[in-house]
Amino acid sequence: MDVSLTMWLVTIAGLCALIGADFFIGRKPHDVSIKEAGIWTVVWIVLAGLFGLGLLLFGGGQPAGEFFAGFITEKSLSVDNLFVFVLIMAKFAVPSQYQQRVLLVGVLIALVLRAVFIAAGAAIIASFSWVFFIFGAFLIWTAWKLIQEARADEEDEEYEENRLLKAAEKRFGVADRYHGTKLFIQQHGKRVMTPMLVVMLAIGTTDVLFALDSIPAIFGLTQDPYIVFTANAFALMGLRQLYFLIGGLLKKLVHLSYGLSVILGFIGVKLVLHALHELGVHVPEISIPASLGVICAVLVVTTITSLYAAKKQERAEAEAAGKQSIDA
Repeated sequence: MDVSLTMWLVTIAGLCALIGADFFIGRKPHDVSIKEAGIWTVVWIVLAGLFGLGLLLFGGGQPAGEFFAGFITEKSLSVDNLFVFVLIMAKFAVPSQYQQRVLLVGVLIALVLRAVFIAAGAAIIASFSWVFFIFGAFLIWTAWKLIQEARADEEDEEYEENRLLKAAEKRFGVADRYHGTKLFIQQHGKRVMTPMLVVMLAIGTTDVLFALDSIPAIFGLTQDPYIVFTANAFALMGLRQLYFLIGGLLKKLVHLSYGLSVILGFIGVKLVLHALHELGVHVPEISIPASLGVICAVLVVTTITSLYAAKKQERAEAEAAGKQSIDA
């Protein structure tokens, strides 16, 4: 798409307005109910759908298909982020009424950092077509790594702070408790960070690690920076509500890693084929409708098999508990 600077500015202004409205509505710290999270999750999905329809009307089927494929891919990959977000919330003992504020600011930090990644990726792709080989190989390797981790069936590890976060804590110091939604306070005559700011930075900077595979993945579906950015924006902005909506269901998505590995591996192969095509090699290319179909099918199958496996495990545990009580 030939997107003008004006359209970029209008889009960014529109996203900022949506974020501002979201912040204004949820400005008062409170526990988020399932109903509230469900309503806002639907709202963000509907807004993404309307944006995609706008691309269909003004840009044609190709940009719209790329956006929907990118949005669904980024949304599915972002669900995996929630596992780590749960660990971070537990690590810093975030009070439930402050969790939505933490996620909102943390996701905004993540979006800004991803925008930098997207700009860098677009510049590299525009100059070096062979980078698709690197992106494709990296996604295939990531897919294999996900399978290996899923087969290892390890218990959740404790969240470890990254170096940037440790450096910030050492430089400014951290208060010993939360002070509402304040980010800095005066303590012993010194301005220090509150745990609220630390956990926000933890959410935002940790997402950078996930961007290392999600950004190459969406560039495998579209090379248009405008579509890459907007798909990421809509996927991330609904992540906060999704956290509260499916937080209790995360443990039941036991096959999620397998599904994500299939998606990443598929897009990795698509990138390699595209790179070969760019070099003049006659190889089949995977169309956007085919990509969208594969991604949706994998997610549906993964969800169904995950819920079935989780239900079967719960039934087995209940039977085992009943047998123990009888023996006792």
